[in-house]
Amino acid sequence: MKNIPNHLGIILDGNRRWAKEKNLPVFEGHKKGMEKVKKIIKACKKRGIKVLTLFVFSTENWKRTKKEINYLMDLIKSIKDIAEFDKYGIRVIIIGQRDRLYRDVQKAIKDVENRTKNNKAMILNIALSYGGRAEIVEAIKNIIKKKISLKKINEDVISKNLWTSDLDLIIRTGKEKRISNFLIWQAAYSEIFFFDKYWPDFTEKELDKALNEYSNHLRRFGK
Repeated sequence: MKNIPNHLGIILDGNRRWAKEKNLPVFEGHKKGMEKVKKIIKACKKRGIKVLTLFVFSTENWKRTKKEINYLMDLIKSIKDIAEFDKYGIRVIIIGQRDRLYRDVQKAIKDVENRTKNNKAMILNIALSYGGRAEIVEAIKNIIKKKISLKKINEDVISKNLWTSDLDLIIRTGKEKRISNFLIWQAAYSEIFFFDKYWPDFTEKELDKALNEYSNHLRRFGK
């Protein structure tokens, strides 16, 4: 491919519907989804993507049942056991409202961030308790705290106070066609590909299809 996106964002959707259509417990869908996460991270690294952001748990997901949230938090804790992050030189950064996460999850996050902080091969942003609007609110708060004058506030200042950089490409699985509050500032000029597959069924073949279409597409940025 002649033009690989620098920053790829993936909305991992469809774990629950995948399980229900197979008459399996919802938790099996989330388990399969986490297995797929590990494979796709490696695939993105292999293809030369420098920044990968995975939308794992949204601010709206807190509305789910306590039982399901507890299971998801346990899955997220397993992040600290993924040795591949170090092995492949991947730096892990968590973006989102950390203070809402369970304390043991916060500890696991801190551990894996410290462990991988010097890695430079790829940045892996994991969006947990994340919402695009909440991110913009936090950016505004940071700007106010820094006492930046009104005259100096522009798009560049706002971008620098966000949790991550501009997106080149968004992939969404799960048969829905919306971005669901995912990196809404950064996605202003990103290409978007929707797949009629649930996340557990997403493969490297679909990844390559999106990357190839992106590679052959002329981005005009409004020009």
